[in-house]
Amino acid sequence: MKGDGPYRKILLPTDGSENAQNAMRTCLELARLFGAKVTTISVVDVASFSSASQGYILPDMYSYADKAAEASVAEVIKEAKVMGVEAKAIVSRGSPSSEIIELSKSHDLVIMGTHGRGKISHAILGSVAEKVVRFAYCPVMVIK
Repeated sequence: MKGDGPYRKILLPTDGSENAQNAMRTCLELARLFGAKVTTISVVDVASFSSASQGYILPDMYSYADKAAEASVAEVIKEAKVMGVEAKAIVSRGSPSSEIIELSKSHDLVIMGTHGRGKISHAILGSVAEKVVRFAYCPVMVIK
């Protein structure tokens, strides 16, 4: 029965990467199977811009990052519609792991990609998935 499965609300963080695409496919298949609603979120990491010392460059960087985030969630919404899955999108600025963890309070499952690009990149890029796995308020499925 639609919406009566173990997962009624699934959170899908996305950044448009190949791993996020894989997570999207898994998420939407599970959502269709369980009749779950999907919330997709893309968070512009404000900390990544803190090293920019010239203020006139910052608005351009934010604009580019905002557009990329909006494109990432728009793709999820488009695919969800094709699959008959109810989905809504959130684009925000802040700490990706903190935003995802906070939203996990109101969801039954988080499905997200991980980067897995090596030890040095893991320290930077894989840390979001690692923090979410450790601190989320619901189960987390990480897709490579």
